Amino acid sequence: MEIKLKNCRIKIVQGDITEQTVDAIVNAANPTLMGGGGVDGAIHRKGGNKILEECKQIRATLYPNGLPTGEAVITSGGNLKAKYVIHTVGPIWKGGNNREAEFLSKAYWNSLNLAKSRGLKSIAFPSISTGAYGYPIDKASVIALSTVKNFLEKENGLEEVIFVLFTAKDFEVYKQKASEIFSL
Repeated sequence: MEIKLKNCRIKIVQGDITEQTVDAIVNAANPTLMGGGGVDGAIHRKGGNKILEECKQIRATLYPNGLPTGEAVITSGGNLKAKYVIHTVGPIWKGGNNREAEFLSKAYWNSLNLAKSRGLKSIAFPSISTGAYGYPIDKASVIALSTVKNFLEKENGLEEVIFVLFTAKDFEVYKQKASEIFSL
């Protein structure tokens, strides 16, 4: 699925985010930035040791207590096709009354803003917080798509935003929600 908004293409695809040829892929990281399961583990495994070393440097200099939820930092892409990895920490789902929506939106917004500030033109997102962090996909997809839409309506520079969904189920949810949000 492809949507045009101003000068930007928004794509929704099913696949492996580590295989995307874009300026930056977004890592749904944990606060330690040391790798983990799911998307985080896959990016660290495929990207190689260079990403981990850069994450250790970020922890040592900028975030000794870990990357706060909703914030974003950037490293090189290591062995990935993407030039960079933007690491962001999404919220853990605790029922929806603990500012989860606010923090999830902030994770997408700060990732987009970091890409824009670096002059990057293309970025690929996973579905942040919907794996081990338990955020319901139907709610998370609306926040993800709405935040990207709001950002692109206000800001220029990005030419392509891709949502890469690992499962067919998640892909279908994102397609349906995108049809509603973008009035397709």
